[in-house]
Amino acid sequence: MRQHIARPTYHPDVADLPVAVRLADWDLPGIHRVLGVHRHEVKLVELGDVSYVVKELPDELADREYRLLRELAEGGLPTVEVVATVTGRSEDGFPVDGLLITRHLDYSLPYRSLLSGRGLSIPFLGDRMLDALVGLLVRLHLAGFFWGDCSLSNTLFRRDAGTLSAYIIDVETGERHERLTDGQRSLDLMIATDNVAGGLLDLQEAGRLAAAIDPFTVAQTIEDRYARLWSELTGAEEFDPTGPADTHLRLRRRLDRLHGLGFDVEELDVVSSDGDPSIRIVPRVVEHGFHAERLKGLTGLVTEENQARRMLDDIREYTTELQSSTTVPVPENVAAVRWLDRRFEPIIAAIPGHLLVRLEAAEIFHQLLEHRWYLAERLGHDVTLEEALRSYLDEILATSPDERLHIDEPTAEIPRTEPVP
Repeated sequence: MRQHIARPTYHPDVADLPVAVRLADWDLPGIHRVLGVHRHEVKLVELGDVSYVVKELPDELADREYRLLRELAEGGLPTVEVVATVTGRSEDGFPVDGLLITRHLDYSLPYRSLLSGRGLSIPFLGDRMLDALVGLLVRLHLAGFFWGDCSLSNTLFRRDAGTLSAYIIDVETGERHERLTDGQRSLDLMIATDNVAGGLLDLQEAGRLAAAIDPFTVAQTIEDRYARLWSELTGAEEFDPTGPADTHLRLRRRLDRLHGLGFDVEELDVVSSDGDPSIRIVPRVVEHGFHAERLKGLTGLVTEENQARRMLDDIREYTTELQSSTTVPVPENVAAVRWLDRRFEPIIAAIPGHLLVRLEAAEIFHQLLEHRWYLAERLGHDVTLEEALRSYLDEILATSPDERLHIDEPTAEIPRTEPVP
C-alpha cells in the first residue's frame, strides 16, 4: 500500500486515517455520508477544525484525478485542495480500490440547498447559480480543460457578495489540452445542459425545487449564457473609427467590460491596414480574479471576486474620507492599509466568535455594508458601520445558519442518512 500526502505539515491528521479499511466500514467520530448520486463511495470526515472528503475509486483514477486537481489549482482555477491518494490496497489478498482525499471547501453549498423551496433561506435562485456554473465552464475551457461531466452535482457554490462562485469538485472525466477545439467545447456544453436539466428534474420529482424554477427552461439558457460570455472574452470587435480618440474610447470600454466580468487582459491586438479604415480589437484574457488580485496586493486579503470588488469600492470611499481632512494626496496603498487597520479588522474583531464562523469574514463585511445602506434608508439618515453592526448581528447574522460545514438535508430521492456513530 502506498500513501501520497501533499503538504503533510498542513494535514498531519490525514496520516492517522484507517486507510487500510474499506471506506464503507470506517467507524470514526465526525464522519458523514455525502448526499447525492455518486459513482463511488464518498464520505466526509471531520478532523479537528478541518474537514476532508474521501472518495474510493480505482487506483489509476485516483492518481489521475489527483494530478488533474493539482494542475487546475496551480493554474488558479476554482477547485478543491487535493490532499492525498492511497493506492495498492488489498483485502484478504485481493486488490481493492484506492482512495482520493481532498479538503472540504469551507462555506460551500450544494445546489440542492440553493434551489430548494424549503431549504436554506438564501436569496439565490437559478439565474445566479447558472451564471456561476457557466462562468466556471468558460474559465475551464479558456485553460484548455475539457470537463466531460459538468453538472450541478459536481460543483459547489460559495456566496460572493450577492452572487455565487462555482468550484469544480469532480474531474474523473476531465482532460487537459493545449487548446480546446470548437467541437470539444460544444460537446462539453451539450453535456452540461443535459446534466443540469436532469439534476433539476430530480429535485422537482422530490418536491424540493422552488416553484418558480422550470428545469427545461432553465437548462436551455445555458448555451446562450455561455455564448455571450465566451464572445465577450474572446471575440474580435471591428469598427470604423472616427479618429484616434474614438479608438482609445473603444479600447477603454472593452477593457472596462472585461474587468467588470472579473478578467484581466494579458495582450490586446489592435489591427488595421492602409487600405481599410476599419480597426479590429482582439483581446487575450489571462484569468478571472482581476479585483481579487488587486485587493490581495493592497491588503493581503484573500476573497472571492465580487467580494473584492465591493471592498475596493469601500476603500475608495474611505480614501475620499481621508483626503477630505488633508491637503496632501493619500496614495491608494496607504489608504488601503489604513482601511484594513482602522475599518475592516476592528469590525471583524467586534463580532463574537460563535457568529463570526458562520460566514466568511469578507461576506460578513459585504452584508454589513448592505445592511448599513438599508438601515440608513429606513432611518432617513447616515449611520456608521459600528452602529449598523449592532442591528446586523441581532437581525441577520444571529439568525443565519452556520455555513462553514454544511451537511445537506436528506431528500425524497436520497434516503435519510445519519452520521456514522
